[in-house]
Amino acid sequence: MFDITALELSKAIKNKKYSVTEVTEAYIEKIRGNNNKYNTFITISADRALRQAEAVQKRIDSGENISALAGVPVSLKDNISTLDIETTCASKMLKGYVPVYNATAADRLEQAGMIVLGKMNMDEFAMGGSSETGALGTVKNPWDINRVAGGSSGGSAAGVAAGEIPLSLGSDTGGSIRQPCSFCSVTGIKPTYGAVSRYGLIAYASSLDQIGPIGKNADDCAALLSVISGKDGMDGTCTLEKPFDFKSETQTQKGIRIGIPRNYFNKELDDDVGNAVINAAKELEKTGAELEEFDMPLMDYAVEAYYIIACAEASSNLSRYDGIKYGYRSQKAQTLPEVYRFSRSEGFGLEVKRRIMLGSFVLSSGYYDAFYKKALHARSLIKNAYDSLFGRYDIILSPVAPTTAYKIGENISDPLKMYMGDIYTVSVNLAGLPAISLPCGFDRNKMPVGFQLIGAAFSENTLINAARIYQLNTEWHKNKFNTKQVYKKCGNR
Repeated sequence: MFDITALELSKAIKNKKYSVTEVTEAYIEKIRGNNNKYNTFITISADRALRQAEAVQKRIDSGENISALAGVPVSLKDNISTLDIETTCASKMLKGYVPVYNATAADRLEQAGMIVLGKMNMDEFAMGGSSETGALGTVKNPWDINRVAGGSSGGSAAGVAAGEIPLSLGSDTGGSIRQPCSFCSVTGIKPTYGAVSRYGLIAYASSLDQIGPIGKNADDCAALLSVISGKDGMDGTCTLEKPFDFKSETQTQKGIRIGIPRNYFNKELDDDVGNAVINAAKELEKTGAELEEFDMPLMDYAVEAYYIIACAEASSNLSRYDGIKYGYRSQKAQTLPEVYRFSRSEGFGLEVKRRIMLGSFVLSSGYYDAFYKKALHARSLIKNAYDSLFGRYDIILSPVAPTTAYKIGENISDPLKMYMGDIYTVSVNLAGLPAISLPCGFDRNKMPVGFQLIGAAFSENTLINAARIYQLNTEWHKNKFNTKQVYKKCGNR
């Protein structure tokens, strides 16, 4: 059951090949059998999952048509609120916090008959690009445990790559689904802003955050996105009237115009990554797509604008963690100012404190106009540039990251270098657009390479169709590591 897709697993359950309980127990055993080798899970909710499994089995046995993913285990990044399951954002600040409600996305998983197995490790409060900043330790890449899994949804991507979970939900603020998917050779979707409810997603940067699926292939991710998408009265920014329906399929990309930003392929991009991405573009060209190069405008301003806006919003969102209302409270504090100072100093990690300080600085008197206001203006220009590009192209194809997964500890002490690793992903969030990350090869160190397809707002159907066709004609997404032979060359059919 570990070798088939999530959709195939659900069909096997409905055809009585496996019971829901049998599948749930098998995955729990596999997670525990790995003995936390990859540090992917923060919490395993085994008893709760087995109770869910029994209830879902009864619904299936009664003939109820629940969903295409009924009975399939799923996990959630630990910044998505789950009723009666500890939700920590991988931070000392929220250790022991057990929500009294489900996030809308978590509710919809359970309504669809999916079995929530637990919560995944991540960068603290989703602030980081390598899943090294969390209080629960670094997530390790299953392809090489000496390398990072990417971030901030590193636990979710590594868990799927390691076969510990068929599907997982992550969140993407500036590439936090796409980059770990690229590093771990799995598939992930960052949906259009407003396609999936953010209710219950513990906020980092509210105008950028979006929940999205991570799975083995585009079909599994599309099925999960169908479950969690759609309007929600609890989130006024969720504007998609109906959930996505990805049933229609074609086997050709004839007439589809794909733009490739030539200025992304510069000296900052690793040669192996660039070659793999170009080969992916040529594969789509074989299926009928028309390729054209162009210069991505405003590329030099995207990272700076993103970090100013994201940190400004973070400083506001995280101000609620003050040692009084809830969360960690320092035992050393004797006065009210000490409660604030000691609780935040001890409860937050270095990267979170760095971003709060940066955000407070750019919002402060005398610097607001010089930094934050200009970043908002740059964001508008980036959004307008994408609108213009999608008048010429149906899809933009680009790398996800300049390199493959680097060694643990290699970049963590150089925040500017870490931030520049987001150069190809952050503009998508600034513009609120959808994107999908797909495996497309390996580098000289036998580490996975991914590429991304970017579309206009709410064009997920176009992206999913292109991704399906690519994965029908290639087998990179079917690569699996194992302890004896980590790398198996597996290219085009």
